Amino acid sequence: MKKIIGREEEKRVLQQIYHSDKPEFLALYGRRRVGKTFLIRQFFTQKEAMFFNVTGAKNGTLLEQLKHFTKQLSAAFYDKLEIVSPKTWDSAFELLTETIKKQPKRKRIVLFFDEIPWLATRKSRLLENLDYYWNQHWSNDPRIKLVICGSSASWIIQKVIKNKGGLHNRITHKIRLEPFTLEETKTFLHHSGIKLIDQQILMLYMLTGGVPYYLSDLDKGLSAAQLIEKLAFTSKGLLFDEFDQLFSSLFTHSDKYEQLIRLIASQRQGIGQRELLNKLGKSDLGSTGIKRLEELEEAGFIMSFMPFQHKRQGIYYRAIDEYTLFYLQWIEPLKNTVEKKGLPLGSWQDIQNAPEFHNWLGYAFEAVCYKHINCIRKALKISPSAIADSWRYVPRKGAKERGAQIDLLFDRRDDAITLCEIKYTDKPFVLSKDYVEVLQRKMKVFREQTNTKKQLFMAMVSVNGLKNNFYADDLICATVTLNDFFAQAIEVAAQNQQ
Repeated sequence: MKKIIGREEEKRVLQQIYHSDKPEFLALYGRRRVGKTFLIRQFFTQKEAMFFNVTGAKNGTLLEQLKHFTKQLSAAFYDKLEIVSPKTWDSAFELLTETIKKQPKRKRIVLFFDEIPWLATRKSRLLENLDYYWNQHWSNDPRIKLVICGSSASWIIQKVIKNKGGLHNRITHKIRLEPFTLEETKTFLHHSGIKLIDQQILMLYMLTGGVPYYLSDLDKGLSAAQLIEKLAFTSKGLLFDEFDQLFSSLFTHSDKYEQLIRLIASQRQGIGQRELLNKLGKSDLGSTGIKRLEELEEAGFIMSFMPFQHKRQGIYYRAIDEYTLFYLQWIEPLKNTVEKKGLPLGSWQDIQNAPEFHNWLGYAFEAVCYKHINCIRKALKISPSAIADSWRYVPRKGAKERGAQIDLLFDRRDDAITLCEIKYTDKPFVLSKDYVEVLQRKMKVFREQTNTKKQLFMAMVSVNGLKNNFYADDLICATVTLNDFFAQAIEVAAQNQQ
């Protein structure tokens, strides 16, 4: 039995559900390959419970879905005896209800409907019948723990969690399963026998984004560069064709969502909602385009933000999914070459030495930082009440003044603001006199344009820290390094050795 790595909060919720003396209804969602099915199966199959699990088939017909339902019902309750497949979900749920009544009174029963958006085929009335049987039967039985799951976050949220009909307010728990953090990735890799140093793990993370499935079949004894080459730059590599499958599995009219993510990813500092929608066709303007943006955010591909003190400019979007950023920048341009004749072994290692790659690393590391805000906050000893934000000033066309960009800032409640400069370098970053002048100008422009009276502090988020010199000591109040992103993993490892 494979071990569940990390997921401590999720396991706590599942424990609460399992031990509850009430019927429970969990909605679980998260992107493709993030480990939703693994978490539920591994957790509940180790418990003393009847476990019924049916998984939706993509593009399957109603009769095909019901056939799968019947087969799993037989496996869970009837020792695989042949059962006549029902023709409707009403009949299927009636059969399930009658089966539950025959089970031992003290036996917990877990009903797991996996990829429920695919089960709910057009005109199948699955949701309506789920609504009826939960309200009329299952919600009166304390043995029942109902779990519905799907990769389409927007479907689960709109159709179930925010349901205005009989399922309204019936969900007792919800879990959005996220990819692993850097520290969880390290724990997962080490458990699999992949012993990489932190900077190599970071490099691998900037391709996989901490998605467990992408990390699940790696070879021991290879460097991050060799692993990336095998995953992304061979025609049979796991991540070579993943992009199209990823979007088509999550979204109807997936080409529209791909168009959006490409536009957003092309703007390193983010793009405003108004500008973004204006770049789309007329059919994508207004509520349709906004809904698709919300769905992309719910699925974890983008983040929305309102730049510090620029609420009148509206919402901005930034791409934060590591695999998407990597695919668009590196895999897609080389795809035809790989398919036709392949890349010579070691080509990716050569590409990594190009200036373009080092520029991209800065962009990718920023995306990692936005997902690890809490690590940065903890390292800087900044209160959870401080608001994390970013800021940019673009002068009007023709103006003599220069613009400025703040990668990350914390607007604190102690009358201070911490401005963070994010840098990716292979060695400790050297803060030169010229670079100090750049940072001082940023602080000056920030104060002038925001009219803030608060104390300003400048911090650095640098993979390998700063090289100690006069300029660093004079300007930088604190430095966050890659070690801070792995701090908890280090603490856990130390505790395990005691």
